[in-house]
Amino acid sequence: MIITIASGKGGTGKTTVATNLAISMADKVQLLDCDVEEPNVHIFLQTRPVSKEIVSTMVPDVDSSLCTYCGECEKICQFSAITLIGKSIMTFPEMCHSCKGCIMVCPEGAIKESARELGEIIKEDSEGIELVYGRLRVGEAMSPPLIEKVKDQINKNMTTIIDAPPGTSCPVIAAIKDSDFVLLVTEPTPFGLNDLILAVEAVRTMNLKFGIVINRCDSGNDGVLQYAKKENIEIMMEIPDRRDIAENYSKGIPMVKAIPEMKDLFNSLYSKIQNRIQN
Repeated sequence: MIITIASGKGGTGKTTVATNLAISMADKVQLLDCDVEEPNVHIFLQTRPVSKEIVSTMVPDVDSSLCTYCGECEKICQFSAITLIGKSIMTFPEMCHSCKGCIMVCPEGAIKESARELGEIIKEDSEGIELVYGRLRVGEAMSPPLIEKVKDQINKNMTTIIDAPPGTSCPVIAAIKDSDFVLLVTEPTPFGLNDLILAVEAVRTMNLKFGIVINRCDSGNDGVLQYAKKENIEIMMEIPDRRDIAENYSKGIPMVKAIPEMKDLFNSLYSKIQNRIQN
């Protein structure tokens, strides 16, 4: 079972929900931090290192001694990562999506596979939680390939919780696809509602089961509640705006460890998710 925690905007409490849900579960759980541009799940867990590996992706390398400048590679590339200029072939590795189309269409076999470093995948362990997260190389523009590499670590024999990047762009789509259930975390503000609507459109387009978690539910306004009622979307959980939650968060202490009654709420959330997946 794959549960992905997502949000239309940053700062709504997505990582808070992902981390506390994982800690609350009685079964051994796998937690994947796919917010590879700024992974922070490990901050809230007492972990021990397991492994670390550098991750690379394919980019084309042209052998000019074999190239006849036919231009077939340029024609097939939809991202202008390889370009024919007169009698010269130029490649732009940062724009390459590693589809290998240029290699397949080259009649002379002049294009070989080279590699560009994307970042690294780090594995750690924390009290029964198997944590896996990616860290994108500084200066790297494309995070989806690294997100896919992180998701390759999914253990199908375990419940997997994915902390997705914020927003509704390509990195989020890469993180939430193939999920059994998506939790959309929002806040009761006009900005929260606006971006929640975008997130709902995305998961509905992908035909995924989903529900809403409202963080800081007793602040702001009732716009999210009215929208959920109108769209017939289940509010799976509401997290109160409490000082003790914020104080412990600032110290890196998950709320389920500092406030025992919160663990019951997250256990109830997990039960609701299980029921929605099964029905």
